[in-house]
Amino acid sequence: MVDAKPSLLLHVCCAPCSTHVIQLLKHDFEVTPYFYNTNIHPQEEYERRFKEMMGLAEKIGVKLIQGEYDLERWFKATKGYENEREGGKRCEICYYLRLEQTAIFASQSGYEYFTTTLSISPHKKAAVINFIGEDLACRYGLNFYSADFKKKDGYKISCQLSKEYGLYRQDYCGCVYSRLY
Repeated sequence: MVDAKPSLLLHVCCAPCSTHVIQLLKHDFEVTPYFYNTNIHPQEEYERRFKEMMGLAEKIGVKLIQGEYDLERWFKATKGYENEREGGKRCEICYYLRLEQTAIFASQSGYEYFTTTLSISPHKKAAVINFIGEDLACRYGLNFYSADFKKKDGYKISCQLSKEYGLYRQDYCGCVYSRLY
């Protein structure tokens, strides 16, 4: 008798960042990608990234769930932090907003674990992301899978896999402010 793998809801920011992370996590978890990115601007960019993620999910055989696109919510949460440098307080608010929505969905849908692809980026602070995730896990009665997916050449591998899959690779994080800098 084979034990069932624990369920994990994976917040995905985009298809390229998801490639290696899903590959890693599938060894130990039943992974479901969750696309919740109210930060992505303009909406055409959001739709392009979601379409890429749908294509990847189909290719690798995972079910993708799309969260609500609520750009107004993101602008309200980050108001006053428009001029923050990339990686600063605005980004922390953005991580929190996206991870909290992932935790809420995971809790309501019966997942045991949740995590995010965000730490695969060399521009993202895994310690901050993991701290937020652990805090939310306690609050919502879940387990958070803490990781720094960029380690052990994770980012490099994700770039390589993105090329192999022919994925669109954006040149900014997603928010209008990261696009300007």
